[in-house]
Amino acid sequence: MLQVSNLSLKYNTRVLFENVNIKFEKGNCYGVIGANGAGKSTFLKILSGEIESTTGDVIISKDERLSVLKQDHNAYDEYNVIETVIMGNSILYQIMKEKDELYSKTDFTEEDGIKAGELESKFADLNGWNAESDAAILLSGLGIGTSYHNKLMKDLSGEEKVKVLLASALFGNPDILILDEPTNYLDIESKMWLEEFLINFDNTIIVVSHDRHFLNKVCTHMLDIDYGKITLFIGNYDFWYQSSELILKQMKDSNRKKEEKIKELKDFIARFSANASKSRQATSRKKSLEKIELEDMKASSRRYPYINFEVERPLGKDVLELKGITKTIDNEVVLKNINLTINTNDKVAFIGTNELAITTLFKIITGEIKPDSGETKWGVTVKYDYFPKNHSNYFECDLNLIDWLRQYSKEQEEPFIRGFLGRMLFSGEEALKKVNVLSGGEKVRCMLSKLMLSKANVLILDDPTNHLDIESITSLNKGMKEYKGALLFSSHDHELLSTVANRIIEFKEDGKYIDKMMTYDEYLEKK
Repeated sequence: MLQVSNLSLKYNTRVLFENVNIKFEKGNCYGVIGANGAGKSTFLKILSGEIESTTGDVIISKDERLSVLKQDHNAYDEYNVIETVIMGNSILYQIMKEKDELYSKTDFTEEDGIKAGELESKFADLNGWNAESDAAILLSGLGIGTSYHNKLMKDLSGEEKVKVLLASALFGNPDILILDEPTNYLDIESKMWLEEFLINFDNTIIVVSHDRHFLNKVCTHMLDIDYGKITLFIGNYDFWYQSSELILKQMKDSNRKKEEKIKELKDFIARFSANASKSRQATSRKKSLEKIELEDMKASSRRYPYINFEVERPLGKDVLELKGITKTIDNEVVLKNINLTINTNDKVAFIGTNELAITTLFKIITGEIKPDSGETKWGVTVKYDYFPKNHSNYFECDLNLIDWLRQYSKEQEEPFIRGFLGRMLFSGEEALKKVNVLSGGEKVRCMLSKLMLSKANVLILDDPTNHLDIESITSLNKGMKEYKGALLFSSHDHELLSTVANRIIEFKEDGKYIDKMMTYDEYLEKK
C-alpha cells in the first residue's frame, strides 16, 4: 500500500499543491494529469523518494517494492540489455551478483556454503531461475528481439533504450509501478502490448501520460493537479474530462443564480429601506443577502490554444498524384515504387515503424528533396503547407515572436499579429520573446500558427503532437478533425489517429506499403 498524508509542495511563494491525502489501492491505475508545469513529474518524484515534499509524508508498506521508469537513458550504457532489465528488481539483481562472487571464490568455505544456501533460497523465492526468460518476454513484447539481448545499452538507439528501460521498470512484478510518459517512442504494436500488460497488472500503477487513448484504456482513477490541489476522480480520462466540465458548469450556473438573487435583494433594499412599512422586510432581505456566498472560481492552470485551419479556396478534382516514387538513403531502400492518388476529402494517416520512409515521402511531396525516380504531380487548385518533424531551422534567427509570425502573415499590423499569438497562448510580454529560446512545445505552437495563417487547402503534418501538452493536443485534434481540406499526417497519438483519419497508409521496413480506405480503429481491428 502507498499513501500520502498532508502532502504539500511549494517553490518560494508558488504552491503547486497542498494538503494532499490519497491512499493508492492495489489493482488500481492512477493517471496523473495537469498543465505543463503543474507538478505531475514532480509528484511522481516525491512518491519515489527522489525529491522531498515541503510538508507531509509518503508511506509505503513494509516489504513492498516500488519500481520507477528511469529517465536517464544513458545510465546503463556499460550493461547489456538483459542485465539492464533484471536490474529493475534491485533485490534480485543484488542476490545474483552476490551468488556470482561467492561461487567464483577459490577458497570456498563452510561459512560460504551456508551463505550460498540462504542466497539460493531467496533467489528461488524471487523467481530468479526464470529471470532471463521473463526479461526476454518483456523485451519481445516491446519490440526488442533476441538479437539485441546481449548487446550493450550504449550500442542501442535512443528509442530502443527507452523500451529496455520500460521493460526494466515492469520486470519482477513490483508492488507499486511509477511510470512517467511510458508511451514515448513506442510504435503501435508496443503500445498495444503495454496497454494489455497494464490492464492485467494486479498491483498499483501511477502514470503520467499525454496520450488520451492510453489513459482511457488503462486508468481506473485520475489525479488532477490544478487550482493548487490534487483532486481524485474515479474513472478514466474521458470520465474526468466530462466530470470536470460538468462541475465547472454547475459552479458557473450556481454563481449566476446567486448573482441574480443578490441583485434582486439589493434592488429591494435600495427601494424600501427608507419606507417605514417595508423596513422589516428590507432588514430581512439584508440578512438573506449576507448569507449568500459565491463559489470561489479560481483560474485553472490549463490553457487551450485556439487551433482552426481555414481554407482560402476549395480544392478541385485533382489534388496529388505520385507515380513510381523510389528513394535510397545510405544504400538502403527507403521508398520503393510508391503510387498514390490523394483525393479531395482524404485525411490520410501515415503509420508504421518505418518513420524514415514517412518523413522522406513528405519531403519529396513538398519538394524538399528529390526522388531517385518517379513523379509528383499537384493539382492546379492546390495550395499546400508543411509541418516538418524537424523544424528547428525555422527558429535559427534573432526575431521576436511578433516579427517571426509577421513573415507568414498577409496582415502586417501588430494588433492583428498579437491577437493571433494570444489565441495560441503567447500574450502580453510573451509575444516579445526571441524565437531561438522557445521550448519545444512553444515552437510547435508557432509552426501551427504559420499553418493557420497560410489558409492552405492541403496540409502535410509530420508528427505535429510531439512536444505538445494534452490541452494543445486536444485543440489540434479538434482543428484537424474540422479541417475542410485534404490532410496527410503522421502521429503516435491514438485518439487523434482514430478521430481524424479516413484512410490509412502503413509503411513497412522494406519501403513497401499498405493502403486502406478505412479508419484507424478499423485498420487495427483487421490487423
